[in-house]
Amino acid sequence: MLPSGRLIRIAAALLTDGRGRLLLVRKRGTASFMQPGGKIEPHEEPGAALLRELREELGLRERRGSLAHLGTLSAPAANEPGFTVEAELFRLVSDALPQPAAEIAEIAWLSPDAAITVTLAPLTNDHVLPLWRSCQ
Repeated sequence: MLPSGRLIRIAAALLTDGRGRLLLVRKRGTASFMQPGGKIEPHEEPGAALLRELREELGLRERRGSLAHLGTLSAPAANEPGFTVEAELFRLVSDALPQPAAEIAEIAWLSPDAAITVTLAPLTNDHVLPLWRSCQ
């Protein structure tokens, strides 16, 4: 178990559209694509944190009832060496059009049948992609 100072708690979305494509984001100054979401503030509920992050970073205004909690996953942090990210992962299906804002530099949609051509964060590669593929 890592000391709490080496753990980053986040809420993240396995966000797909009606065609089954998976949405990934890349933050400014980084190379890895990952799930939309972000850090959970002290005393903030994970679902509320995710909805806040989706609104701030992508302009999405989803409701709490549209989220389905999939579980807690952990992996090495993509952008903070020596840290582990612990993610409360939620499934969300939405046909709203995300627009990169705040620290998001780029978005990418992955199709279930297409080859992956972007660099992926460990959490995305090791845990989220297998979950997404199992839902297809």
